[in-house]
Amino acid sequence: MELFGYPILNIALAITVGYFFWRTGFRILRGMAAPIPEPPPPGELRKVKIMYRCAICGAEVRMTVAPDQDPPPPRHCLEDMELVAPIDD
Repeated sequence: MELFGYPILNIALAITVGYFFWRTGFRILRGMAAPIPEPPPPGELRKVKIMYRCAICGAEVRMTVAPDQDPPPPRHCLEDMELVAPIDD
């Protein structure tokens, strides 16, 4: 059986694939149009990934949560620890 000179199965498959692409495109656009979520209230912990090293003894600390995005460095050996450049994992 044919419609417009093409088998019905090919037409149904083309419509199904086109609908799939149409729905996927709208989902992607809807995801990009979503507003950025509000930052957490002050005092609530945020996820961070910061490494510090003590300049005196060489002890290292990895900070994973902090009250703000740019926390002050922790103290060790009575001195502020130095920020270690992050290494891409």
